[in-house]
Amino acid sequence: MSHTRRTVLGSAAALGTLAAAGIPPARAQGERVPFSWEQLVRRAERAAGEGWRAPYRPMPEVTAAIDYQRWGEIRFRTDRAPFQEGYPATFFHLGQYFQSSVRMHTVADGLAQEFVYDPGLFDMPADNPARKLPADSGFAGFRFQEWHGAEDWPSQDWLAFLGASYLRAIGASGQYGLSARGVAIDPALPDRAEEFPDFTEFWIEQGEGPDAPCVVHARLDGPSVSGAYRFKALRGIDRSRGVIIEVDANLFLRRDVERLGLTPLTSMFWYGEYGRERPFDWRPEVHDSDGLALWTSSGERLWRPLNNPAYTQVSAFLDENPRGFGLLQRDRSFDHYRDGVFYDRRPSLWIEPLTPFGRGSVQLLEIPTNDEIHDNIGVFWVPEAPARAGNAYRLRYRMHWLDGEPYPAENIAQTVATRFGRGGQPGHARPEGVWKAAVEFDRPEVMRKIPYGVMPEVVASTSAGRIARTMVEPVPGGNVWRAFFDLELDDPTQTAELRLYLALNGEPLTETWTYRFERGSLVQGI
Repeated sequence: MSHTRRTVLGSAAALGTLAAAGIPPARAQGERVPFSWEQLVRRAERAAGEGWRAPYRPMPEVTAAIDYQRWGEIRFRTDRAPFQEGYPATFFHLGQYFQSSVRMHTVADGLAQEFVYDPGLFDMPADNPARKLPADSGFAGFRFQEWHGAEDWPSQDWLAFLGASYLRAIGASGQYGLSARGVAIDPALPDRAEEFPDFTEFWIEQGEGPDAPCVVHARLDGPSVSGAYRFKALRGIDRSRGVIIEVDANLFLRRDVERLGLTPLTSMFWYGEYGRERPFDWRPEVHDSDGLALWTSSGERLWRPLNNPAYTQVSAFLDENPRGFGLLQRDRSFDHYRDGVFYDRRPSLWIEPLTPFGRGSVQLLEIPTNDEIHDNIGVFWVPEAPARAGNAYRLRYRMHWLDGEPYPAENIAQTVATRFGRGGQPGHARPEGVWKAAVEFDRPEVMRKIPYGVMPEVVASTSAGRIARTMVEPVPGGNVWRAFFDLELDDPTQTAELRLYLALNGEPLTETWTYRFERGSLVQGI
């Protein structure tokens, strides 16, 4: 599940190119053939009954030599990009981190035409190893640039498909961050390695005008699964809307899968205002996302701050037909990061089911990491019924790449900070096995309703140990309220599932904060 990525695509996003003299013209593109979504689904279903074949990897000894630096020298020539009058599509070259060949097609009027790889489509130094690759090498992936009329379109992209079944979009602040995937196959199991199916082919089409969707059809293939995907991506001239993608997915299992992760999200959390890694880097916080938000079928709003645990762990939130969930970056203060890579601008990603998901669980995967270059967070929907060979799954959902949430709760305040320290009372010896939690909530239109002199009720619970010394106070200078409690553990190695919310007149005033407490996640080496 841990997947090194961030700097590769981040560098690629800045590559605007001009035509270079002396490059030979591109090869002729493929013939136009009929294409439809229904045809792609039938093809994926047929393939599930056949044996899996690994994707083509041309000259692995050469692609392995195209390391991060040499890969960055290879720049797609934007004057060769298809859809020059819309959202131009530009392509990624193969390299050390992306060695599997992906075929590309453009679609117009129901006819598809392969966009054939040719080294003449790229500017590259004469001594770059990529020049040794054969003519049928194919591409690693592609991205959409901004609308052709925008001044920055050659250098600014907004949606990219690159590596396995990964895709990323920018949010309202114009920054890449976390990723989505087509599917997760057996992540974080002790007895087997995770499988990473590939998007092996793409078919790209566009409507007229900047507010028409860019439609991407994708063929997914792996040892355990065959699939067809359709992504309808909406960008628009108003960039403050972020990116919205409607997804149709049809999956067919070739063999049993122990943990089938649908609608998977992948992110990075090293440390926040809490966590054992804080003393080991100069920045106050380092993360692409800071929490998992859930909107349950019962209407409850949950917030689970992310963690960099001492060991790999999976948390499951059982539900039937959830209304939505996502990995969010709520902390938007630059001073909380102090970093020129702009973690404060990273997008949030919300999954909105468009057809019922049924019974299952939203599962949160957290993997230890000692650096920011690894994706160590995963979130996915896991159906309750066993995933057996021959099963078919048809999903429709919407991805919202935004700064916040598409459907914030009415009359409910949100968690804005989680903090931990030693428990007990100031001026007294701090007892062993006692930890203090401080959780801050804010939403001005909600918190202003608290009458002057009235203190909300702290409703807190734990699965282990005891809750003691609860307290609530307004934070000076705003509408933030802070709830405190001490967690007393008889055994310091215990794991405690914590829950907390504020209530006023017996009614919830805030969302429900949840946290898996482990001392090893707060203290280095324990």
